[in-house]
Amino acid sequence: MSVDYLNAITENASRLGMRIQESLSEHTREMNLSRTSASYFEADDKGKNIRKQLDSSSDREKLDAMKRLIALISKGRNVSEYFAQVVKNVASQNLEIRKLVYIYVLRYAEQEPDLALLSINTFQKDLNDSNPFIRAMALRVLSGIRVPMVGNIVVLAIKKCAADFSPYVRKVAALAIPKCYQLDDSHLPSLIETINKMLNDTSPLSIGSVAVAFEAVCPTRLDLIHQRYRRLCKLLVEVDEWGKVDLLHLLLRYARTMLPKPIINSDGEEVDQDIELLLSSVEPLLQSRNPAVILAAAQIFWYTGPPSVHGKVVRPLLRLLQTSKEVERVTLSYIRVLARTDPSLFSPYFVRFFMLLDDSRQVKAEKIKLLVSLINYENHQSIFRELIEHTADPNDEVVADCIAAIGKCAELIPEATQTCLSALTEMIKSNHDVVVSNAILVLKQLVQAQLSQKSNITSSTNGSRSALKIISSLAHRIDDIRHPQARACVIWLVGQYCASDQASSGIAGMAEWAPDVLRRTAKHFSTEDVLVKLQIITLAAKLLVLNSTEQTLALLNRYVFSLARYDLNYDVRDRARMLSSLLAGLTSVSLDYDDELTAAEERGGVVLRAEQVKVILFNGKVNVTNKDRSEPSNVIIGSSAIITGKPTLNDNMIPDWLEEGVESALRDSPDDALSAPVPVLSVSSADPLNNPSNMMVSDQNVGKPSPTVPNGRKWASNLDDFFNEEDTNEDDESSEEDEDEDGDGEEDGEEADAVEDSIEGHDEEEISSEDDSENGEEEHDPAQHNVLRS
Repeated sequence: MSVDYLNAITENASRLGMRIQESLSEHTREMNLSRTSASYFEADDKGKNIRKQLDSSSDREKLDAMKRLIALISKGRNVSEYFAQVVKNVASQNLEIRKLVYIYVLRYAEQEPDLALLSINTFQKDLNDSNPFIRAMALRVLSGIRVPMVGNIVVLAIKKCAADFSPYVRKVAALAIPKCYQLDDSHLPSLIETINKMLNDTSPLSIGSVAVAFEAVCPTRLDLIHQRYRRLCKLLVEVDEWGKVDLLHLLLRYARTMLPKPIINSDGEEVDQDIELLLSSVEPLLQSRNPAVILAAAQIFWYTGPPSVHGKVVRPLLRLLQTSKEVERVTLSYIRVLARTDPSLFSPYFVRFFMLLDDSRQVKAEKIKLLVSLINYENHQSIFRELIEHTADPNDEVVADCIAAIGKCAELIPEATQTCLSALTEMIKSNHDVVVSNAILVLKQLVQAQLSQKSNITSSTNGSRSALKIISSLAHRIDDIRHPQARACVIWLVGQYCASDQASSGIAGMAEWAPDVLRRTAKHFSTEDVLVKLQIITLAAKLLVLNSTEQTLALLNRYVFSLARYDLNYDVRDRARMLSSLLAGLTSVSLDYDDELTAAEERGGVVLRAEQVKVILFNGKVNVTNKDRSEPSNVIIGSSAIITGKPTLNDNMIPDWLEEGVESALRDSPDDALSAPVPVLSVSSADPLNNPSNMMVSDQNVGKPSPTVPNGRKWASNLDDFFNEEDTNEDDESSEEDEDEDGDGEEDGEEADAVEDSIEGHDEEEISSEDDSENGEEEHDPAQHNVLRS
């Protein structure tokens, strides 16, 4: 027995091993036949055996051939020669093969219109397929064939699929409308009619695509939205994510164009009910996982809601900053536009906009601008420290932006001006040329802003003394400043504010450090930049006007003007010629050579006095400061201009409000009564849902006169009134019986029986009609049920 048992185990083990080996070999063979996706792109065979595979009866070979064709198309090769064989497989039962066939046909339909027309009948036949996915793909291919002669066929196919029972097919039909309109705009009336019918769609899957078609074909026909507006607002929550974005843009344009503007006065805010409906429907979308939906919802709240609801968009936008770097940049642009209008919304969260080391250049630039917009007296110290810390950033553009932001913050917060000037003065001592040059540029603006407001720069105010001290410090460091624009700024400041009436150890009429700046810059005049040369010439002319009797200063001026007269740059030569002519009235010393004195006298013209020349040189541009270009005030959130800085024609501009809007009755529709929420009341006789006696009143009979009985009395509106009336009738009948004892009681009893029979019949009719209406509600369309639920 043990030997037989061992033999049986051995035999079973051998059989199991053979089966495992056969299974492995079969799977290995299938794996070899089903090539990986990368192998199709790496293959160099242009079309080896593709025709044979396309004509094969095996779906596996057809699929392999189609994948090879799509791979060749992706590599830029022309495989239109297989069009006839590919079209024969359009009716394949394999969905994967059909998908690839449709891709192939779309690729070569425009290049090979004659061959594409051969497949039209096949796609038209697929429109009647039982599978909604096949119907949708067939319509997608038909609308994608860029052949004008198939326009009528596409329009008919769109109309047919627009009434399809599958919402997915209706969605594809809506997306096909813009393609048909681009192919041939003569079908516009038919397409608008189709859109008008599809706007009645109650399916959340397709209504978003209908909004896309509406915006592409007839964006100005907002009158089509009137009766659908409230239903579209209630469907917002159930629409797919990208459909929500398009539908929100459509509802925003409608609200701004057709609804009355919210009124804000001392008594409060007056908001139209339809705007409140839109805001209440959009508010749940602020919790969406799609950043585009949140940004579109924020646009609705900002441009349609009153100021009291603007704060609802703050936290959703801040949450998006942690999504990704790309989303962070766009969100910061949105926040910057909002903060420019109302900084108080985001100023409590200014710490969220501090720069990080891994932030991109664009994100840092957005954060710097945003911090400047949010600065106030409470947070200016923290923001100043943040900006000063990032002046050591490796990126020179970030450094320049931070220093410029420091100067801007000093203008916005006057109490922090001295702190800002001290920080910029320390930056001048840096070894980094970018820091020094940009600090000097900002200092020039701040000093000029301070001193230009003083009628006398030698006034005893602390501001003017501090500004002159800064200029003196810059003048002594002129040799250490190597950036051309920074050197030019320092020389301009020295020449503009060097006048002094106080006694000094230097030349009278000017600060003691001014002539020394001219001396040191004149030594390297020939090697200076053009900007610096122009400012050196201007400085020499200003010093000569302040004191024209000083021989050393006159000789220094003559040297500078002589170098400028033969400079290679024509701007320098023109500046020197103009200033020498302007100073011709200063006869104590001549700037021209001796052989040119006679020519100057013969030239003639108006000769200005020293005071006139001083007004021209010192007061010509005293109030001009270099300010950054501010963004246009009409930039809106949601436009590409806030990202690129350049407005485009494709930006969705927000229309202006109508003061009164159109009539609210235009938005009334029969769907409002069906979709209106049922009020929850307490259990009482007034509640028709909890009191059976009130359920006999039909909605159709509300507002109509009650039917009358033959004796002239009206029917009761409910059972309570009926029973009360019946009790009253019994009392009347008993009193009549007591009074009439002459045999008329039988006739009265017969008349009462007739009345009761008619009452019972009427009650049965009402109950049966009520049952029918309840059955009708139970058999209602599920899509309509979703609308009722929302």
